[in-house]
Amino acid sequence: MDVRELAVRDAYEFVPPTFPDRRGLFVAPYQEAAFVEAVGHRLTVAQTNNNVSRRGTIRGVHFRDTPPGQAKYVYCSHGALLDVVVDLRVGSPTFGQWDAVRLDSVDARCVYLAEGLGHAFMALEDGTVMTYLCSTGYEPSAEHGITPLDPELNLPWPSDVEPVLSDKDATAPTLAQALEAGILPRYEDCLAHYERLRKSEG
Repeated sequence: MDVRELAVRDAYEFVPPTFPDRRGLFVAPYQEAAFVEAVGHRLTVAQTNNNVSRRGTIRGVHFRDTPPGQAKYVYCSHGALLDVVVDLRVGSPTFGQWDAVRLDSVDARCVYLAEGLGHAFMALEDGTVMTYLCSTGYEPSAEHGITPLDPELNLPWPSDVEPVLSDKDATAPTLAQALEAGILPRYEDCLAHYERLRKSEG
């Protein structure tokens, strides 16, 4: 399993080996030993999610009140997508920065984003399936978003694909508006939460 930290702190790309043969392909997208070595603690999985998206669908940028927040380990079970992580943690050295990874069902790359980071993706093919391992369950009152079309963020959506958004994502605030409204996670709270998770491994 190859691992690298993304340009956004506390987000990682995991690339598991794949084993194709005449029957098809085998891959283990999540491997605990590699995850713990990179992140410093185990991933508690409270909920798994799958969604199926048509080409051009953008979901996000979603984030959650932290703590406890919601860490996500994501991969593409079918099709292809552009996955984007945005640092929304006020006070972070990489606040407002993003990084992007193409995920598909051939290379089987995975992305982990810690609590407090924002997440979005665009489906590049019809029938694209995104699979999430989530550290906490769904809690509607704690869920938030910023618009994935924020011109200040300038996220790298392909220009030749027409974006398809939910009404909620299309009308979400910009990063500047969310900052002014005081709904973004604080970096110091996130760091304290990460440290508690690492100490729990001791």
